[in-house]
Amino acid sequence: MRLLLLSNGVVPGRGYLAHAVPTLHRMLRPGDRVAFVPYAQHLTDQHTELVAAALAPLCVELVGVHRGTRPRSVVDAADAVFVGGGNAFRLLTALYQYDLVEPIRGLVHSGRPYVGSSAGTNVACPSIRTTNDMPIAQPPTFEALGLVPFQVNPHYPADEVMAGHFGESRDKRLSEFLEDNDVPVLGLHEGSWVQVEGKQATLGGVAGGRLFRRGSAPTDLRVGTDLSHLLSVAGHFDNPVG
Repeated sequence: MRLLLLSNGVVPGRGYLAHAVPTLHRMLRPGDRVAFVPYAQHLTDQHTELVAAALAPLCVELVGVHRGTRPRSVVDAADAVFVGGGNAFRLLTALYQYDLVEPIRGLVHSGRPYVGSSAGTNVACPSIRTTNDMPIAQPPTFEALGLVPFQVNPHYPADEVMAGHFGESRDKRLSEFLEDNDVPVLGLHEGSWVQVEGKQATLGGVAGGRLFRRGSAPTDLRVGTDLSHLLSVAGHFDNPVG
């Protein structure tokens, strides 16, 4: 598999996806037909145009799956797939509605690249249970693409400010997830990503992350950390994934 799982698309002071373009350039070839899945956002045309402009320097052909009568056929004909960010519940609902789950899995397992950003990273996991999003839509199941066996929490705050706030911190919410699910969770700071090439996984980007595991204290990780061991975890959801 060849995966690039981004925490987010924007780093302050830089253009959309600018921090990831060099890595994308190594994954995507000029002339590649990239199926873009924009369903995490309501304004699908604008979302598609934003990503197309960001990828223009790579000379790829970005095709929105929503712009035809058969979204699945766009994925089937693609050299790569890019699943954009937004709301993970809306996105997963659409993936099932338009019958895209199995085609995307098939594309990835055939060796073609998968790029996910934010919600697109959430759905690459076994479940969307570690998203930060509100459930504005109701997918038929929380089971996602399962391209990696661990969970990711995008937009993980490097320095969470809790002064005057009496709600739950992100760490508290992730610890609650681990109470009911024995599955590692990788919190990705803004500007960071997981890159998977075959059996090797690496923490990349301009920031680090934090790894949460049941029964262990969270571990802070630097850019460049080898995450390959996470590809062989046998996670267990105490309640069914669905």
